[in-house]
Amino acid sequence: MTKITEVAAAVIERPDGEFLLACRPEGKPYPGYWEFPGGKIEPGEDAREALARELKEELDIAVREATPWITRVYAYTHATVRLHFFRVTSWDGEPRPLEDQGIAWQRPGATTVSPMLPANAPVLASLALPPVMVVSSASDSTFDGWIAGLSGCLARERVLVQIREKGLDPLRVQHLLSRTLARADPFGAPVVVNSDCGHFPQAGGVHLTSAALVAAGARPPDALVGASCHTRVELEKAAALGLDYAVVGPVKPTPTHPGAPGIGWDGFGVLSAGLPMPVYAIGGLVHGDLAEARRHGAHGIALRSAAFA
Repeated sequence: MTKITEVAAAVIERPDGEFLLACRPEGKPYPGYWEFPGGKIEPGEDAREALARELKEELDIAVREATPWITRVYAYTHATVRLHFFRVTSWDGEPRPLEDQGIAWQRPGATTVSPMLPANAPVLASLALPPVMVVSSASDSTFDGWIAGLSGCLARERVLVQIREKGLDPLRVQHLLSRTLARADPFGAPVVVNSDCGHFPQAGGVHLTSAALVAAGARPPDALVGASCHTRVELEKAAALGLDYAVVGPVKPTPTHPGAPGIGWDGFGVLSAGLPMPVYAIGGLVHGDLAEARRHGAHGIALRSAAFA
């Protein structure tokens, strides 16, 4: 059996969205490669404790707030590591290199340093996913009204848009998608289409229903692929297919699931823990739930009726 080295890794984020990368110094494997700060979890430590210790030793900062994010396994030639990533959003002190390593602040989707450690390179794509997913509700009102709401939303925040209009015929979905892309493209906002609506290659990707996920034998060839999941088995299937994200819920009671109480934040945290891809929470949520979602391991939140509030 392959021995796995447990590692705590930090995505240290400023309020403006910039995050910190560190360059490995001479004397360590892969010198000159860039990575997320962190280090080995020692016996008797949990991942959060190891993270705090490593960041104090490496960067002279004291962690105040760190939330679990994703967990990835990677086999190097010298070791197989399991990286427990945390998003660090509050700390005391100013990061400074204490181990002869270089450091650099970077922006999601626009890194300027290289090369990246192979284990960390895919993490950059996950980090670039917006914290809020907007799920369309155009058929509940009018296309004009929904597009106007989306336009205002795009001007305020980074979002991922899912076109989910299961009651519309393909031509109407096509029309809504074209109008959505015209608004979203200038902001660099990705747009995916729910698999129950059909396949539209001009979209940025596809969002699989849980039924489509279960039936899938391989990852669809689209650039961005996510899925709705309700069980751990479905989440592990999404991970095995290498999907880019998952959506889990409902967290709270919602009109789309009448009579269902919701899984709650603790249930969400247990269900989505330790996965290699970002997970969005969904179901009865509002913008103000983002911080609570992240405390329970979510990458972000998915909003439908509250998207433009």
